[in-house]
Amino acid sequence: MPLPDDFHCLISSQRVHLLNNPIPLSSIKRLAGQTIWYGLSSIFGRFINYLLTPILATIFASADYGKITTLFTIAAFLNIFFTYGMETSYFRFSSQEPEQKVYNTSSSSVILSTIFLTALLWMLTDNIAAFLELPGHPEYILWVILIVALDTLSVMPFARLRYTGRPRKFAAIKILNILINVGLVIFFLVVCKSDYEKNADTFFAVVYKPEIGLGYVIIANLIASVITLLLLSKEFFQFKFRLDPGFWKKMMRYSWPLIIVGFGGMINETIDRIMLLKLYPGTTEEAFSQSGIYSANYKLAVLIVLFIQAFRMGAEPFFFKESTSEHAQRTYARVMKFFIIACCFCFLAVVLFLDIWKYFMGTRHPEYYTGLKVVPILMVAKIFLGAYYNLSVWYKLTNRNLTGAWITIGGAAITILFNWIFIPIWGYMACAIATVLCYGFMMITSYVLGQKYYPVPYAKKKLIAYIVICILLFGIHQAFLMLDLNVWVNRSVGLAFIGLFAFLILNVEKKEFQRLPFIGKYFTANPA
Repeated sequence: MPLPDDFHCLISSQRVHLLNNPIPLSSIKRLAGQTIWYGLSSIFGRFINYLLTPILATIFASADYGKITTLFTIAAFLNIFFTYGMETSYFRFSSQEPEQKVYNTSSSSVILSTIFLTALLWMLTDNIAAFLELPGHPEYILWVILIVALDTLSVMPFARLRYTGRPRKFAAIKILNILINVGLVIFFLVVCKSDYEKNADTFFAVVYKPEIGLGYVIIANLIASVITLLLLSKEFFQFKFRLDPGFWKKMMRYSWPLIIVGFGGMINETIDRIMLLKLYPGTTEEAFSQSGIYSANYKLAVLIVLFIQAFRMGAEPFFFKESTSEHAQRTYARVMKFFIIACCFCFLAVVLFLDIWKYFMGTRHPEYYTGLKVVPILMVAKIFLGAYYNLSVWYKLTNRNLTGAWITIGGAAITILFNWIFIPIWGYMACAIATVLCYGFMMITSYVLGQKYYPVPYAKKKLIAYIVICILLFGIHQAFLMLDLNVWVNRSVGLAFIGLFAFLILNVEKKEFQRLPFIGKYFTANPA
């Protein structure tokens, strides 16, 4: 089926310049190769970890699951303060100074600050537990603090693996971390708990203590973090304790705005769980239940989240290294295009088959299914977030991190204000809408400012068209479901829509695909 002429007119002007001035593919291939390895660790590991969702949703009701997500929300916030942008600062200064000097300074700084912050938070354990409505379990908070401390000590060794181009070791350790974590959760909460409930006279029954309860999820994570740091001991001990005050201040001037960026990012990603707990007009258990339902459905946006994380692992050092290239801006534009196309396929693969994906939340507690309506909204939000990560290269390369911080603060303000007003009315639906508004604002603002300070020839109209078409296909599919036909008919229509979108992409991007290695030979040029 030929594409409409007006659609071709809309996008043709965007690609003329790139077609007449081809970009060397070596950089794109290098990024793709590293992203595959980082993606292997991220996608495989997260998918294994994602399998915990049906297990935990089966073992725990939504209220207890909400408590688990709240605890790890706090861990995410603490991680920002513990790392304070030093990882990105290491990538930035390693391209300007001797890498060993940068590694020594950043590692020494992180170790000292981790010791100080861990000791400080240790003394505040009871206060934090009371704030999170968990006064009976201060040990949960202590374990989470230890997890954050251990993970922080692993940050610089992992960063060195990324900078020196060793994604295989990076991937192996990340995957092993997830396998250990998931394996221990299953061991404690399935094997040992089952023997305990059967009054079995076994070692497994003795290991399980019912008073620990959901704390076993945290213990499993803690053990995995210990083993991860041990596996990184070679990289960890490659640093020499050096803290040149002048150079350290220079690194901190670059990285401190990233604390705001990271903190704002965590507000945008996770503060809604805390606000649900505090603002939902019901009991504390009902609020935890709302948080649990929302968090479980939030994980259905996993495909785009995994792809974004894998991309970031490879893209951050890549963007800095590529910045000196003659074709840097055009390379960034092409990366954005392929990224958005991949995100669009991820979006369709989830939202067109929600009736299948919902079973990843288990079947024992069907109350989780009531939150499926937030999934498409969150998926769009994640596309905006991924685009923002691509766009944010301009302020990192032009040393305008403070501007990036202000953008993130603006997004955080939208998140907090919208949730503050509408959570009492709409519950977790307000959280989903706030997320898409926040990331939409950040994406648009970053694009406008980026084109002013570091112009990149993004195919804006084309990328917007792809996203809009995906949303329209989802809307049409939802209307089709109202006919209440056979489930296999509905799924077949979903597959047909994905095929239709693939046909559109292959038709529009034919010349791009022709230039790609390996698969390019399968695409023939249109006759003149």
